[in-house]
Amino acid sequence: MARQACGGGDGVMSAVHYESYTEARTHLKALLDAAERGRVATVRRDSRRTAFVDQERLRYFLAAVTPARAEIVAEDGGWSVFIPGLPVAADGTTVDEALDEMVLALREYAEDWQDHLLDAPNHAANWGLVQLICLSDDAQLGDWLVGTGR
Repeated sequence: MARQACGGGDGVMSAVHYESYTEARTHLKALLDAAERGRVATVRRDSRRTAFVDQERLRYFLAAVTPARAEIVAEDGGWSVFIPGLPVAADGTTVDEALDEMVLALREYAEDWQDHLLDAPNHAANWGLVQLICLSDDAQLGDWLVGTGR
């Protein structure tokens, strides 16, 4: 394991880097501990380096930098929810019902993205959104849709 200083001055933080997945596997607890504490934690595999991040930290960050931009519209005695630029929409007789349906639609989109859309040019950029969907529970997604929470 290589520990490297990250930053300068008083803000120096020890980052954890492993040069192979074999080394990382041997030190898995230290790798996970570093990620949970918010430290930079990486593993090299061939020519690529993969970062390990605590799930809740990543979800919080993605929610902060990925605004939903959801639009809620009254239609035909009910409500519709859609996100411009995303092929996902939902309807309901109440706003809450439409939002619940939108959460389900987002989960279906994330499943489709992971199954076959991740390499499609018009969907590949939705990586962060899919991560956000998969790392969030239903209440968190509902809050994200209406802009009330991270």
